[in-house]
Amino acid sequence: MIVEVKVPQLSESVSEATLLSWHKKEGDAVARDENLIDVETDKVVMELPAPAAGVLVKIIKADGGMVTSGEVIAQIDTEGKGAAAAPATAAPAAAKPAGDGAASSAAAAAANESLHGRGCAPAAGAAL
Repeated sequence: MIVEVKVPQLSESVSEATLLSWHKKEGDAVARDENLIDVETDKVVMELPAPAAGVLVKIIKADGGMVTSGEVIAQIDTEGKGAAAAPATAAPAAAKPAGDGAASSAAAAAANESLHGRGCAPAAGAAL
């Protein structure tokens, strides 16, 4: 289902606002209430949250565009998968292998013992 992202109701004395910068681009996954873009009026800069979770499928108004209350500026597909799935699968590959952690822990323990002679943590050894 496509959900429209609209400019919120601006104050009575404000007729226009400026879109500052999109925090997401087309094809990005968005979470409900995640800040999509900052909107500036002559009185305030406010964050415009995503009305629903999904994929930002279309940006109708670009950075720097002038908008009015209730104007549609983007669309979110609540059933879309988006590009967010790719980083989630890449994350385990980026994790360090267990062997590296064990080797660095052993090296740190050896260095600690040689520095302090008692096997204390560096902060504890410094207090002695």
